[in-house]
Amino acid sequence: MKDYQFGDWSRLLINDFPGIYLLEVFGRTVFMFFLIFAALRSTGKRTVQQLSAFELVLILGLGSAAGDPMFYHDVGLLPALLVFVVVILSYRAMTYLASRSARLGNLIEGSWVCLIDDGVFSIENFKKEDLGQDEFFMELRLRGVEHIGQVRKAYIETNGGISLYFYEDEHLKPGLPILPDLFLKKFTSKTINDV
Repeated sequence: MKDYQFGDWSRLLINDFPGIYLLEVFGRTVFMFFLIFAALRSTGKRTVQQLSAFELVLILGLGSAAGDPMFYHDVGLLPALLVFVVVILSYRAMTYLASRSARLGNLIEGSWVCLIDDGVFSIENFKKEDLGQDEFFMELRLRGVEHIGQVRKAYIETNGGISLYFYEDEHLKPGLPILPDLFLKKFTSKTINDV
């Protein structure tokens, strides 16, 4: 560090490598890109929005294993390929075992939770989830829900998505309003009346 100079563009841009090394970085990156693509294709057809925490860990692990060989000259491509093969095989083995055992499946993927049952908001189940009430109500509003009485069932799925099942129009129930202005008005009125 005694030869360090602030703003040394040669060091910042390419360090001590010859310019031809950029061609190798290009080749490594193309190789790792196609390896990542092949690895993700072999895990199934889920979209990013449908990923569980387990699958997100898989993708982050693959991304980490892919990054180093792309531009570190001292990291070979074969060790990265071995990491990919081991990670993908481990993932496939875990998903196979999870499909054969409900207990292991719940441990790996988690389980769904019912948040609205028969038009009634389940406070107890909601407390168990890492989800803010405002965030949940926003999700409902984005799907056209004005009050909880419209919803027969609502589940938070293992991937964090919310599944809704609605009452037919003739079977709607009265319920907690979730439109922001009505919710605040009801909350303020109830608080004032309780005093």
